[in-house]
Amino acid sequence: MCKRRYPLIKPLRCVPGRTRRNVTGLALMLVLVGSAVGDQPWESLHGEVSRGEVVPLDTILDWLEAHYIGDVLEVEVEREDGYVEYEIKLLGPQGQVVEFEFDGHNGQLMAIEGVRINDMRR
Repeated sequence: MCKRRYPLIKPLRCVPGRTRRNVTGLALMLVLVGSAVGDQPWESLHGEVSRGEVVPLDTILDWLEAHYIGDVLEVEVEREDGYVEYEIKLLGPQGQVVEFEFDGHNGQLMAIEGVRINDMRR
């Protein structure tokens, strides 16, 4: 049994090290993109990630883990007029839910919404 980096995200299969994270992130991305992007096929977004036009979800999750304490509750991928945005909700140590919004093209944090956000900073 392999260790899960994100406790509430169950990997579809376990393989060692960095490869496991890539497979888990890709599997999660495929599941999310299929339902969150609407009419946009997931293959298109996957291609954009492969070409480096969109930041991989794994990169965003690594950044969150390095800067904030919390468990991932929900990940959404939004697309509007070619613009990609990641919306990630974390459950903080005091039970607070905080939503982070990232620019999918450059990985920059755009907004944070919630309460007691400073209590979640590392």
